[in-house]
Amino acid sequence: MPSTAYTPALPGFTTNDDLDTVINWGVGADSSAYIAEMLTDPAGYGIDLDRTVVLYMATGSEWPETRLLADEFMVPLLRERRVRLVQLARNGHLQSDGFTVLDDSRSPERLCERGPWTLWDDQESVGTVPQVAGTRKCSLWAKGDVGDWWLKQTFGGRPFRQIMGFNADEEGRRFGDQAASRMPGRTGEFPLIDWGWDRRRCETYLFERFGVNWPKSYCTFCCFPTSMGALPAHLERMRTHPDIAGEVLRLEYTAMCLNPNAKLYGRRSLLELFDSTEPRDKACLEAFERELDMPWALYHVRRLFLLSEDGRRRPVKRSTEKVDLGRPDQLARRLVAVSAQHGFGVERDPLYGRARAWVRPRAQTWPMAEELFVTAPARVINKQDPSSSTGPPWSPAARNSRSPETPPPPAGLGHVPLARTTPSALRLQGVPS
Repeated sequence: MPSTAYTPALPGFTTNDDLDTVINWGVGADSSAYIAEMLTDPAGYGIDLDRTVVLYMATGSEWPETRLLADEFMVPLLRERRVRLVQLARNGHLQSDGFTVLDDSRSPERLCERGPWTLWDDQESVGTVPQVAGTRKCSLWAKGDVGDWWLKQTFGGRPFRQIMGFNADEEGRRFGDQAASRMPGRTGEFPLIDWGWDRRRCETYLFERFGVNWPKSYCTFCCFPTSMGALPAHLERMRTHPDIAGEVLRLEYTAMCLNPNAKLYGRRSLLELFDSTEPRDKACLEAFERELDMPWALYHVRRLFLLSEDGRRRPVKRSTEKVDLGRPDQLARRLVAVSAQHGFGVERDPLYGRARAWVRPRAQTWPMAEELFVTAPARVINKQDPSSSTGPPWSPAARNSRSPETPPPPAGLGHVPLARTTPSALRLQGVPS
């Protein structure tokens, strides 16, 4: 069972064990419209406020205007009606790290911006960005898992209903929720779908109720605006907050230093969408350059792309080691000098500073391996994926075994031993040399 941390007791704090209803609130237009309308007549909508909790998961990267609107209109509404608001966040990367109850009150004052560990912290520490392909694992990690931990501890298998703010355009999410839910005692309800309230209806309701246009709620570095057809609006939001744009550009740039394929929008990067001749875009790019004015590191990166016994692709294994620290130009010169001695070319980014030397470029088909040295902002931790079922790919034996036809990795790049996975070791993993 994950560990749990509680904030000190606050006015209105309660641990009511008679709860039977949970309302998920993402602070966006859909769930906010449902809560605002429901509170006009709770009993009429089948809600007993004494037995209801509104659940909010703090991701740490909500857009400022969304938080401000929630604090100005929704939090006072919850406080006026004495609705219990529970705010949660993760403690760390692993499930065993548990979660923190940031606030639990029937007199909430404001939304908590972040907790001990956020999705941004998680992505930045390993040098990656959210992935467009597949399920929204980032949302499940930052919201779904946290909420489920709290629900299991609170209800322990007894019956309750969980009200989700999916709008009428998201019928598929109702079926996905019903198929994925395995929590004992839980029943999902989707009132906006039942009412026929689509997103436009929710936005109109909030404008008529509060006199404001309620923006969409999502993380500043979300990868899905392209798939949602909202990229122009997303870029305009970036231009309104150039400092945020600069931070997100640094996150993406760092990820692309370690992996050129790690573009925020699949085949397109955020960086390529800004035009330096446009004043507002230029402000974002200048903020990006300020973000890069920090210590950099030289990293040794290796990846294994392995197949299972039945020929299916296994999860990619990565080892990232920080070899040295310094300024980007200093590290780049060192990488160029040492790589030249060993016959490796170096790719340079003259505009923003990255230098990259491929010791073993990625092949075209699995199984395969790649190895490189690269400079990047020094925010990425040393990380080595666990050993595989067929043997430890980063073991000393694998590091030290080298076939004659393969040149050694560049020496002299730092005091950290420059371990590498060589063809003879990779053959043990089923990777052709």
